[in-house]
Amino acid sequence: MNLILLGPPGAGKGTQAKSLCDKFNLCHLSTGDILRNEVTEQTDLGKQAKSIMDKGELVSNNIILEIIKKFINENLSKYQGFLFDGFPRSAEQADMLDAILNDINVSINKVILLDVDQSILLNRIIKRKKEEGRKDDNEDVLKSRLDVYFTQTQPLIDYYSKLKLLEKVDGTKEIIQVNQDINMIMEAI
Repeated sequence: MNLILLGPPGAGKGTQAKSLCDKFNLCHLSTGDILRNEVTEQTDLGKQAKSIMDKGELVSNNIILEIIKKFINENLSKYQGFLFDGFPRSAEQADMLDAILNDINVSINKVILLDVDQSILLNRIIKRKKEEGRKDDNEDVLKSRLDVYFTQTQPLIDYYSKLKLLEKVDGTKEIIQVNQDINMIMEAI
């Protein structure tokens, strides 16, 4: 079972991903977490990514593609599938992901959109910054990330709707309610 979580920054993708991965034995593939790890370890890739991420911009598709291929190959036999969190972010990346998965005879089973109003997102990001200390969580970076999301990622909603893979979940509900809504979708697959 392979799942994509879509939603703007602060929608709760990371929170829901952990629960879903535990319940369904999925490997959590978070490009943001992988990139932050590269930054922490100060790899060449991490140094390149840091300057881009600090501006709230997206890391190039070439860098992301290499990270994803490596990660999938390292984890393919260990789990019942993958949960993609933060990738794809554009129709171009969706095509890239399809190509990677087709090479290993795997496909996406469902795309879940955590739908959250913009006005709620800033408060969530500020709270997350206080709790987790993430340096990329601030108002300016959030505004930039939201601009990127709505211009580049929003078209994925149409992309996956046309493929009849998209399910919308109200991400403004309590965490447990959002999780129950997603679990119902997953169990119906």
